[in-house]
Amino acid sequence: TALALVIGLVIAALAGYDPIRFAGQLVVGAFGNERAIARTLRGTTLFVLTGVAVAVAFRAGVFNIGVQGQFVVGGFSTAVAIIWLGGFVPEGTVGGIVLIVFGTLAGVVAGGLYGALPGMMKAYGDANEIITTIMLNFIATGFVGYLVAGPFGDPEATATRTRRLPESVELPRFVFGDPNLSIVGILLMLGVIAVVTVIMTRTQFGYDMVTSGYQDTAATYSGVDAKRMVISTMALSGMIAGLTGALFVIMIQGYYTDPSGIGNYGFDAIAVSLLAANNPLGVLPAGLLFGGLESAGSYVQINSDVPVQLIDGIVGLVVLFVAVPELFRMIALRTGLGGDAE
Repeated sequence: TALALVIGLVIAALAGYDPIRFAGQLVVGAFGNERAIARTLRGTTLFVLTGVAVAVAFRAGVFNIGVQGQFVVGGFSTAVAIIWLGGFVPEGTVGGIVLIVFGTLAGVVAGGLYGALPGMMKAYGDANEIITTIMLNFIATGFVGYLVAGPFGDPEATATRTRRLPESVELPRFVFGDPNLSIVGILLMLGVIAVVTVIMTRTQFGYDMVTSGYQDTAATYSGVDAKRMVISTMALSGMIAGLTGALFVIMIQGYYTDPSGIGNYGFDAIAVSLLAANNPLGVLPAGLLFGGLESAGSYVQINSDVPVQLIDGIVGLVVLFVAVPELFRMIALRTGLGGDAE
């Protein structure tokens, strides 16, 4: 990560920009004031949750590249569920809590089902989950986009979106008073990390899940239904992605818009998970890095002439270096920093 940042500054210098000023803008954009910190935490929450969704599948030997689609389906289902039920629930705090709980459950279930679909195709049709999950991303974006622009669109809105959620559907704000960041979102993020870590490391289900992904023959020999565990793994991953979509709608948007413009959190989550070595605990600092870079990118784009694509390049370098650990092992051995040669 440090090497990627240094190379990014070198590229900025070669392009004619002041690298020291650019580095300062990155820091200020991510942590320079309360607004920047709130923006960083908001992005971190989404990156961490989607990163955990990816990590769950990757740790179990299943490659869920479809978190973006599950994120989209979960968020849209939450919006539709809340808008529909809003006509039957009285206004006020109690009614808002009921709508939030109901909408969140709808998002979790929808994301889980959409994740279980490629799991079933892999388990019973021997379909490559990388291909099926990638394709299901496009299907989710296209179909949900059609629904938002058509049957579920707000005819009075000038932009493509659903009707707004009822005013009672609101989470308590974070200490900074940012309208798009809630203490509930932060606590939910930490809670999901804790629960998933316990499941993966301290339960029979987690052990069977990892065993089924890496050694399905051994899992079957020990009495585990490997096919069922693959489906369960993908469903759990999709449920976390759907939960993230629900939080995105309730905490940030307040409606649902064209999914092609909501951000690539599900795709970036793959890089977050890789940076964390697919460890749910490691996803927290990795997500913080990506949240800070996203926040810094917004700041640089507005307050500087440095192209924001430089930050995308830094993220790409981070992923590249994480993907080639053997390179660093070779460097460590040659420089004597790698411990025992054997």
